[in-house]
Amino acid sequence: MSGPHAVLVEGLRKTYGTHEAVVDLDLAVAPGETYGFLGPNGAGKSTTIGMLCTLLRPSAGRAEVAGHDITREADAVRRGIGLVFQESTLDGELTAEENLRFQADLFGLPRARARRAISELLDLVELTHRKDSPVRTFSGGMRRRLEIARGLLHTPRVLFLDEPTTGLDPQTRVSIWEHLHRLRAEQEITIFLTTHHLEEAEHCDRMAIMDQGQLVVEGTPAGLKAVVGADLVVLRTDDDERAALAVQDRFGLKADTGPDGVRLRTQDGAGFVPRLCAELAVPVHAVTVTPPTLDDVFLHYTGRTIREADGPQQPHFGPRR
Repeated sequence: MSGPHAVLVEGLRKTYGTHEAVVDLDLAVAPGETYGFLGPNGAGKSTTIGMLCTLLRPSAGRAEVAGHDITREADAVRRGIGLVFQESTLDGELTAEENLRFQADLFGLPRARARRAISELLDLVELTHRKDSPVRTFSGGMRRRLEIARGLLHTPRVLFLDEPTTGLDPQTRVSIWEHLHRLRAEQEITIFLTTHHLEEAEHCDRMAIMDQGQLVVEGTPAGLKAVVGADLVVLRTDDDERAALAVQDRFGLKADTGPDGVRLRTQDGAGFVPRLCAELAVPVHAVTVTPPTLDDVFLHYTGRTIREADGPQQPHFGPRR
């Protein structure tokens, strides 16, 4: 394997006894891309990151990260990557600056370079004003930003983020992504992340949907949604059952009824609604039109929504102690 790739994977597989956690995975990530693994808990996302970061040994196949083989050149891979785990691995009794200084010592950074990098990264994640505060006093979002700074301290070529905003509120998630977009623009780094948050996958240049250890489909968020194509139209009427039958008879569209009303899919939902309301012989009280979502994509390819597919969490990969 060779070529201009930040991550290149061929036939990667991980089995535990008879259980196949990752099955014959192939993918290629270009330098500077933000690439996402979307899937429910237990889909094989964290196991894949564990192998790419040399924390797990593959059962079969091979991969290169930052230009180095994950099995034969594990030390070189580790020098070329940053990793932010699902759960916090910061020392709460140390200050923000001390946590970063400890990381710099582990990587053997010269003191002058370490001081400069720590100062720049604390500024990047907007924590300079808290550099002397114990991390135990930080909010979840502040800890996550500090962990991202720590992962960047040795100037890696690839930053791995395993469920980077797990446990954070929506506003903090937005803030984390603002910082990630800024650091990618400033440092030209490749970001490889796992997530089961649909809105988070929208930030990716390209993404892959994982389910039951297999890569189901890969593409840009917009391209994958275009496969689904049709908008979702939901009607509230005087008689939903009658309205559903009328939609099928008059327009030839499949319509279902549920707690939220009559549901149907059609191209250009916004343009279709005036005609629908004018020609439907049942009074319509409310209409909503929703473009295709990544959950629709997941449903299209797997037959279930990502929320339905969510199961027990995979084991987290923390630092070796």
